[in-house]
Amino acid sequence: MLNIQAALRQGVRLLEEAAVTAPRLTAEVLLCHALGREKAYLYAHPEEELSETAWVHYGRYLHERLSGKPTQYITGKQEFYGRVFHVTPDVLIPRPETEHVVERAIALRPRRAVDVGCGSGAIAVTLQLETGAEVWATDISEAALRVAAANARRLGARVWLAACDLVGALRPQAVDLVVCNPPYVPRNGSGALQREVVEFEPHVALFGGESGFEIYERLVEGAARVLQPGGWLVMELGYQSETRVRELLGGWLDVEVQADLAGLPRVISARRAP
Repeated sequence: MLNIQAALRQGVRLLEEAAVTAPRLTAEVLLCHALGREKAYLYAHPEEELSETAWVHYGRYLHERLSGKPTQYITGKQEFYGRVFHVTPDVLIPRPETEHVVERAIALRPRRAVDVGCGSGAIAVTLQLETGAEVWATDISEAALRVAAANARRLGARVWLAACDLVGALRPQAVDLVVCNPPYVPRNGSGALQREVVEFEPHVALFGGESGFEIYERLVEGAARVLQPGGWLVMELGYQSETRVRELLGGWLDVEVQADLAGLPRVISARRAP
């Protein structure tokens, strides 16, 4: 049986040979998951032999990652805005870039908000815990809503959940903030995505119709109905989508775009006319 140091070395080698991104970090995460330990334990006990159970688990996790399964779906967790969220293949893996959406939403100090297409609940839960606002979360996928509900309970967030298409379950002028990371990949744009994304993440959360703007179009229309006068709409932007989304927001006030750390347009916000 291998010790921790040798197991880590072997995992790194296998991942490197398969050209997996961040092979050492991935091997560390998978070995920690197999052992039920934190990363520091690996380096504090390099000579400790793996139990048969840990070795079997580690081997299975490596096999899954080598087959393309994202690490987050193997471990069942992803950090977002300083909190650990449970994730399954029923929900999109929360990305660091989406934290910019949350930052903009928090800055608007909402009293009543809705996270549209909530997935894991990362935006809704974070917004509720950071602002204390009344937060609703909607999704067309009941499986995704179950994941969001579990995350809200575990993290102590008071989030109301509704199964519906976009904002269909909300009454007119129900909220003062609509926030969303919409599906924005064009239907024929899968070739530009990583294999892990196309083969494992839910397509309903990825693809925004033939052009990639269908959800934006419907969301802007729906937000105008459910927002109170002067309320805000905050959305994540897809690659090269800023111009078209700005056009969709014609007639809205105070349209602003924030860039991510790479300098790319990432968040667009606009205010409904009073």
